[in-house]
Amino acid sequence: MPGGARTLRDRIAARRLRPVRPRLRFELVLIGIGYWVYNLVRNAVPQHAETAKAHANLVWDLERSLGLAFERSVNHGLDAVTWVIVGMNYYYATLHFVITIAVLVWLYRSHPGRYPAVRTALAAATGIALVGYYVFPMAPPRMLPGFIDTVTVHHTWGSLASGAGATISNQYAAMPSMHFGWALWCGLTVFFLSGRAWLRALGLLYPLFTLTVIIATANHLWLDAAGGAVCLGVGFVAARLLFHRWAYRFPRIPASWQAAGPRVAGQWPVPGEAAARRR
Repeated sequence: MPGGARTLRDRIAARRLRPVRPRLRFELVLIGIGYWVYNLVRNAVPQHAETAKAHANLVWDLERSLGLAFERSVNHGLDAVTWVIVGMNYYYATLHFVITIAVLVWLYRSHPGRYPAVRTALAAATGIALVGYYVFPMAPPRMLPGFIDTVTVHHTWGSLASGAGATISNQYAAMPSMHFGWALWCGLTVFFLSGRAWLRALGLLYPLFTLTVIIATANHLWLDAAGGAVCLGVGFVAARLLFHRWAYRFPRIPASWQAAGPRVAGQWPVPGEAAARRR
């Protein structure tokens, strides 16, 4: 029994140090189940309206005490430009999912050696956020006096934050903002792993623009975004502890995989050894 346990520990340690090739079918199932569980848990959080609004006022008062409560001005200023705020409403409702999925697909196909650790960082950050929704339910600023609910005012579709979608989504999950947390994960992943300068620049701009959108639409305060960034930071630390290496430091395609037989379905053909050693 001790020998068997030692063998199991050795196998786990080897798996941490050398992630196996990601399998497309497994990853699709994992992402689907993960997203389902995320929504299930997020929407199962007890929705105590008064407590959530009290927490929102607490964070808003903290920002004001710091002299950094600028969200209301941004919300009103951009709401005055109809085409801009309508576009931001649709951005908030759609790109959060579209861009994250696109980056996951790109990461899986082009950087399979890094995929497991980078994906794990995102999953861990999301799990930590779910704990935050339970511990600190918080209303979005659009529910506070003086803010404009831009989805309601401009009658845009697609958002679960306002309007008809509000009846099927937890409205008191503003802290932390995983709209920003996921956008930051996407931006960092593209910035660190892309070899094209213009894509790296877009990687840096994407979370900044997302921050502008979530503030302009009154769905989050900037401290909510800071909470999302903290969750992501802890997620990367968790991945580091699990894999014994920072997520972006893995080789794009480990040399040991090149002689391991056929490539994984859905990935690009494995390049030669010289290409494999490149970023």
